[in-house]
Formats: sequence, C-alpha cells, structure tokens
Amino acid sequence: MAKHSLDTPASVSRRLEVPGPSPEVEAERRRSLRIYKAWMTGLLVFAAIVFLACSWWTDHAGGDVPGWVGYVRAAAEAGMVGGLADWFAVTALFRYPMGIPIPHTALVPRKKDQIGGALSEFVGENFLNAQLITEKVSEANVPEKIGAWLAQPANAEKVSEQVGRFTANAVGAIDPADAEALINQQVIDRFAEPAWGPPLGRMLDSLIADGKVEPVVQEIITWGRGKVGEMEDTVVSMIDDRMPRWAPRFAKDLVGERVYRELVDFMEEIDTDPQHDARRAIRQMLSQFAQDLQFDAAMITRVEGLKQDIMGSRAAQNLAGEMWSAVSQSLIDAAVDPSSLLRRRVAELAQEWGERITTDAQLREELDRRIKGGARFVADNYADDITGIISDTIERWDGKEAAEKIELMVGKDLQFIRMNGTIVGALAGLAIYTVSQFLF
Repeated sequence: MAKHSLDTPASVSRRLEVPGPSPEVEAERRRSLRIYKAWMTGLLVFAAIVFLACSWWTDHAGGDVPGWVGYVRAAAEAGMVGGLADWFAVTALFRYPMGIPIPHTALVPRKKDQIGGALSEFVGENFLNAQLITEKVSEANVPEKIGAWLAQPANAEKVSEQVGRFTANAVGAIDPADAEALINQQVIDRFAEPAWGPPLGRMLDSLIADGKVEPVVQEIITWGRGKVGEMEDTVVSMIDDRMPRWAPRFAKDLVGERVYRELVDFMEEIDTDPQHDARRAIRQMLSQFAQDLQFDAAMITRVEGLKQDIMGSRAAQNLAGEMWSAVSQSLIDAAVDPSSLLRRRVAELAQEWGERITTDAQLREELDRRIKGGARFVADNYADDITGIISDTIERWDGKEAAEKIELMVGKDLQFIRMNGTIVGALAGLAIYTVSQFLF
C-alpha cells in the first residue's frame, strides 16, 4: 500500500512550527491524555469481556441460563458497539484509525486549511464586527478608566518611565551615520545652499528699521569710550614720537595731553548725544552695508567666498556628527533620568490629562467618540487582514503536528465522549432488549 501524505509539497515548504506550551506543561498533558485513553479503552475492553463471557455462558449452558444474562449480554454488546463507534469518531478527527486511510478520517491534518478559513471567517463575523466592537468599546467607558488611572501620581510616573524608556531606545537605535546624513541634507546643506549676502542684508535692514541695531551701536560707543579712557599713555607716547626732534619737551607733553583730552571729550559727546554726527555716520555706514550685502555684486562675491571658506572648514564638516552626538546623548540622559525636566514634564502632563479627563465630561465624550471611531475604522478596513492571520498561520502549520497539538489541548475531554458512548450504548441496548422481551 502506498504511503499517504497529509501535506502537499507546497504546504511542506511553508511549514511553521506550531506554537505551544512549555515542555513541562506539554509533558503533563501527554501523561494525562494517556491515562484517560487507558481508562476509556479499559472500559471498552471490560464491555467486550462481559459480552464474551455472557455469550459463552449462553452457548455452553444449554437451557439452564438465568434470565438476567440476556439483559447483561445485550447491554455489554451495545456498550461495546457504542464505545467502538465513538473511539472511531474521536480518532478520525486527528488521524487515520489503525493507519487505514478511510475516507473522511484524519480530518484535522487533512482539512486544517478549511478549518483555518472557517475559524477566520467566524472570528471576523462574530468578534470583529464593527457594530459589536463599538458597542463593547462604549460599554467599557475607556476614557473614564484612562483618566482615573492617569490621575494617580504613581501611574503618571509609570507613563513617564515608559515614555523615557521608549525615547532612549528609539534614539539609541538610530544609526549615527544616517542621523549625520539627515542633518547634513536638511540643515547644513540647506543653510549653505542660498547666497548669504542678500538674506543677511535684508535681516540687517529689518533690524535697523525696528531699532534693534541701536543698542549694538551704543555698546560699540561705550566700549570705545572705555578703551579711550585707558589709552592716555599710549596717545601721549604716539604724539611724542611724531613731534619733531627739535620740539621742546614741554611742547610735546602739552600737545599730547591736549590731543588726549580732545579725544576723551569727543567720545563723551558721542556717548551722551543720541543725535551726534558720529552716531549718524555709524547708522549710515550700517545701512549702506545692508544695501551692499543685497545689491553690490562685489560684496556678495566676498561674502560667498567667506561662506565657502566656512563651509569647507573641518569644523563645518564635523558639525553634523558633533550636533547629533550632543543632541542624542542629551535626549538619552534626560529620558533615563527620573529627575530630568523631560521626565518630570511628561509625568505632570500625564497627571494633568488624567485629571482633565476625569472632570471634563465634554472631553470624555469627545475621546469616547474618537475611540469608537477608531475601533469602527479598524473593524471596517482591517478585519479581513487581522482574521487572515489566523488562516494564513494555520495553512503554514504541519498537519500532523497541528493535529497532535490540538489533541493534547482537547483530547482529554474528547475521551469522555468514548465513555459516554459506551455507557449510553449499554443503556440503549438494555432498553431495546427489555422492550423486545416484553413485546415478543
């Protein structure tokens, strides 16, 4: 007889190991199933022995046989037949009875794909039904429970911890080379792409129009006045060096002192007079510089040359890596530190949201509406994909292994079918024999 296979070559090539419990649990299930099978088989053997004993007694005792023997024999015979029938039915679910390929047997290994499809369809129709899911979601009062949970400080800390852990793992999982490439592409290259002169000129024009440059001018003048106040010896020495050699010493000292005093007074006037001509000259110079940055080709070319020097420097080339290293490490440190501003803020926000959800009925209603809408959307659009996991996974299981795993799960209960078949068969046989005795 040719060997019959329960799996096609295509299914064998896509087999998945059937998931199951731990080896210890599986071993206990196997032991329990063997015990129940032994008990049910023993009951069947007992019925057969009683039947054979009664049959032998009837055949060898002549006419001197008690009446009750016939009743016992009929009950044993019917119990034996019922037990054998149910043994066949239970066995036929998982394998060929006695290895004989009888039609419509070994149903689980041969029909597992159809079983998976039917199970998938059943789950989709009865569990992933959009109306049923939205009703259950509405009855669950999800927003209220979420709000009450988040409002507890300990739970807000848990949220902060999980957010921090996720953030640290997410940042740590990013490849530094990819991060550097992204920073170069989206920040540094875009920063270097346009000409710098016109944008800088427009920005300087805007600052001048808004009066933002005036404090800078004031700081420059104040700084200059301070420096002049410290330069008396330098000015006097410089004037002394430029005076003719034949000039008398007192003349040199007098001229140097006078020039320095005039310089100090000039800087004081500039510092104290907002409308001083020197201030106006500085403002005019800055305004002209802003115009040159925008419209003077020579100035724009000079700024572009400066830009090329800056962007081509080693510091600019390494800027992306240094930026990512600093930013990523700061994020990770903040994410794992319970006392960091990030973690504290996440915990505070979680608790605040929990309290708002708990006290704001309108917010709870809006959240409930959105949750129900999301559940309905998933059920309407992805129910087939979700239930398809069931059928696709079962199709990739090995038929024999799947049958064995299922039998370990439900086989103990199925053995009671054999016991019921033997007992009910015996009672039915006894009843039929009794009725026939009364009638005939």
